[in-house]
Amino acid sequence: MTTYDGPIIDAHHHLWDLSLGRHPWLSVSAGKRGGLGDLAPLRRNYLPEDYRRDAARQNIVGSVHVEAGWADGDCLGETRWLDTLDKTGGIAERYVVHVPLASARTPALIEAQARFSRVVGVRDVLSWSADPARRFAARGDLIDDPQWRAGLARLESRGLVFDLMVFPNQLAQAERLARDFPNQLFVLNHCGSPIDRDGEGMRRWREGLALLGRAPNVSIKISDLVAYDHHWTLESLAEVVLHCLECFGTARAMFASDFPVAGLHASFDEVYDAFKAIASQLSANEQRALFFANAARLYRLGDLSSPTRLPA
Repeated sequence: MTTYDGPIIDAHHHLWDLSLGRHPWLSVSAGKRGGLGDLAPLRRNYLPEDYRRDAARQNIVGSVHVEAGWADGDCLGETRWLDTLDKTGGIAERYVVHVPLASARTPALIEAQARFSRVVGVRDVLSWSADPARRFAARGDLIDDPQWRAGLARLESRGLVFDLMVFPNQLAQAERLARDFPNQLFVLNHCGSPIDRDGEGMRRWREGLALLGRAPNVSIKISDLVAYDHHWTLESLAEVVLHCLECFGTARAMFASDFPVAGLHASFDEVYDAFKAIASQLSANEQRALFFANAARLYRLGDLSSPTRLPA
């Protein structure tokens, strides 16, 4: 068994400047969200220098910024802001941006977002629960909405990946979506969000993930394992990681931090050291795929083929 020490692309993290007032979900008056627990520790700026500090001990050579709940109606504002940030060390070198795919403005917004050279994907969060404290999406029927699907259909021609965020009860719908759009590349976020940790909840997640894993146009981000496993152990994390790999294989999976959100329950080093420990049983090529190569391919970061470590 060999512990990975090569270059890493963090395929999923967030940045924000709360002084801009553009992240309503992080306001003091906002309620709980998504089963993440107390959000108070996230109510501080998280900028490239903060990411550098957290990631200093890991060989991060590039990263993908995923939309961070910027104010509705101004998704281009987040992209413009990201372009002003220091990209030293490849931080936020590529963006997965928000486009509300069911909007009348969707066609124009996709065209506008695609003009930014670092934009490689779109996310419009679908995670919905009957429990208001858990839900991220405003509606539970978006995934089957004809107008939303018409918006999704516009991504392929622009070469944009769709980052797919759903709860386990939506994984069967997600599989139908992937089947209906066979030429669209999807990346499932956060292992399919195994939020219910009892035996029945984990069974539903395992079966749903196995179903979605049969869709060849879907990859998976093994990220924020601690979001719904607040009292995690290496063994409990390994259970999730190994099932993700069983369903998707090492050619369609990648590791990612989801920082600073994962920081609610683990340090950056704990996240990546767990990945390394669990992956140590794999071959060198498989480990490189999970930590670097798959993210480089899907998010068009091939120019990092001869990477250097982030400055501390």
